[in-house]
Amino acid sequence: MKLHRLTFAFTALFAASSLFAETKPAAAPAAPAPAKPALPAVALPPQPPDVAAPKVGPDGKPQDGFIKAHENFVKIAKEGKTELLFLGDSITAGWGGKKAIWEKAFGAYKPANFGIGGDRTQHVLWRIENGELDGIKPKAAVLMIGTNNSGNDSAEGIAKGVTKIVETIRAKTPNTKILLLAVFPRGSKSDGAFGPQQEKLKQVNAIIAKLDDGKHVFFLDIGDKFVSGPGPISAEIMPDFLHLSEKGYQIWADAISLKLTELMK
Repeated sequence: MKLHRLTFAFTALFAASSLFAETKPAAAPAAPAPAKPALPAVALPPQPPDVAAPKVGPDGKPQDGFIKAHENFVKIAKEGKTELLFLGDSITAGWGGKKAIWEKAFGAYKPANFGIGGDRTQHVLWRIENGELDGIKPKAAVLMIGTNNSGNDSAEGIAKGVTKIVETIRAKTPNTKILLLAVFPRGSKSDGAFGPQQEKLKQVNAIIAKLDDGKHVFFLDIGDKFVSGPGPISAEIMPDFLHLSEKGYQIWADAISLKLTELMK
């Protein structure tokens, strides 16, 4: 009888402890890690359009894509093969996607395309001061730059930037003929109509046209090839009213071919 009671008591105790284990409250969830404080915005100093500067990001450091493209151009320059050089921003860089037109129009001239999207005058200036003209003596250089400056800089400031680039090319490779193109027209993102930026660029073009000396620098305005009359810009030629379509690049090639033939002799 005692053994039976002892067995019953042990069984009841085991059942109670099991019930307690099943009803034990779940552990409280771990507290989330404290959020990292946001980095304070970096107040970037302005980049004057006529002072050489690399393109920087929000952290104030040179942009990786810009530096990589620049380093690639320096390598091309060191090869010493380029006889026709294109310098500019994304509009110039866009030739990379129009290889058939490029090869047909310029392939015989041993061309190189040193265009980088988003570049302003100060960025092109920095590039050619830091190796992109070292090792090459092009017969001609096609320069078109300034549209990305038009949002913040004055017409006079932009023109000073273009002038500084022309002077630097002349200093580094004095026998190179410079085909200085007027900054291409640009229109409103909504409908292609001309606005304040286009008016500013017209002022820029009027100033830099005076750089034409008929010997080393040759100014050429082909803007009317892209726009008929007072506008608006045709989306067929400039889909976003700034960058060129395939038709636009063909217009560009045709518009400068005669002058390039002369300069590349």
